[in-house]
Amino acid sequence: MANVTVIGAQWGDEGKGKIVDWLASRADAVVRFQGGHNAGHTLVVGDQTYKLSLLPSGIVTGTLSIIGNGVVLDPWALKAEVEKLTGQGVVIHDENFAIADNCPLILPIHRELDGLREAAAGAGKIGTTGRGIGPAYEDKVGRRAIRVCDLAHLDALEPQLDRLCAHHDALRAGFGEPPVDRAALIAELKDIAPFVLQFAQPVWKRLKKVRKAGARILFEGAQGVLLDVDHGTYPFVTSSNTVSGTAASGSGLGPSATGFVLGIVKAYTTRVGSGPFPTELEDETGQKLGERGHEFGTVTGRKRRCGWFDAVLVRQSCAISGVTGIALTKLDVLDGFDVVKVCTGYRLRGKILDYFPSHAADQAEVEPIYEEMEGWRETTAGARSWADLPAQAIKYIQRVQELIETPVALVSTSPEREDTILVRDPFQD
Repeated sequence: MANVTVIGAQWGDEGKGKIVDWLASRADAVVRFQGGHNAGHTLVVGDQTYKLSLLPSGIVTGTLSIIGNGVVLDPWALKAEVEKLTGQGVVIHDENFAIADNCPLILPIHRELDGLREAAAGAGKIGTTGRGIGPAYEDKVGRRAIRVCDLAHLDALEPQLDRLCAHHDALRAGFGEPPVDRAALIAELKDIAPFVLQFAQPVWKRLKKVRKAGARILFEGAQGVLLDVDHGTYPFVTSSNTVSGTAASGSGLGPSATGFVLGIVKAYTTRVGSGPFPTELEDETGQKLGERGHEFGTVTGRKRRCGWFDAVLVRQSCAISGVTGIALTKLDVLDGFDVVKVCTGYRLRGKILDYFPSHAADQAEVEPIYEEMEGWRETTAGARSWADLPAQAIKYIQRVQELIETPVALVSTSPEREDTILVRDPFQD
């Protein structure tokens, strides 16, 4: 049996929640390995809808769910999410949920700094969620983070606070803000510590035991490859590595543990926030895609920008992240279009490119080269086999996998878990 790593192969919002939920029902453990509560999954299970920002999707079905060390953890957001899910009947305890004790914390000062920077950026706004993700990762790399394990030693925190405040007080002064209120921060940490510590443990050790027992592990990525801090549309990216390789470093298991890499790919393209978007449609067609796809962010509620499928970007994402197969989602949103278009390359100042360039100015200037295909009038919604799909929809899927040079492993045709066409089972790799 293989482990499976799920990543978004576009700018996030590809419908990972439904796929992860479907896979989690067959996994023995589900691990979040990067990001924070800036990620969002909407799960539809029967007549219940669950909105998750931080907890791994397996928690809904009682599967062992783990927050790895690669995640930045807002303990107050965690408590609120646990309480909300508990109110929906989900049982969460230390047997089915664990947090890496070396996980860095998102503090109130990180949220404040995030907001101050965005407010001051003007036209240079990156479009963050304002939840302190970036500043928390900065403190981790700067070796001044307060981590989950520190919550058990708050009386000895002063030397770490000295390092932390030396950095943040200078930044806050630049924005005309007062220094960090250390006493208030310690008080808040003391208040939340018992809740977090009940779940804290060296999760690498627990995962090693799970893996040794032959259990199936599902690694759940957040955002998408095009938001990766190294490989995405920099600087309009998130502050973590979103590629599949991060599953190893962000969980404490080696690279051989990642198994089948499933890239989630929407049948068209969307992105939230600022940044380049070659196939964006700022017309009636783009509006139609957004309305039919209900394109609003799970976490922020922000309207997503919409455009035609960009095969260049997805091919690049699949190559960078070592994708074994893709899950194509939201095919039904394309139902009823007379013509559907796919971007197969770019023009940049007279040159033809078969990749997305790294420089921001080049990214903003590229013009998509489109291939047009005949659309289909019949519905694909709820299809569970190839026989249920219109011929033109099948041709579209086949053309997509040719262009991205990666096979389709499954096709999702609605938010319902059962409405899935399985081509290749990731857990049977």
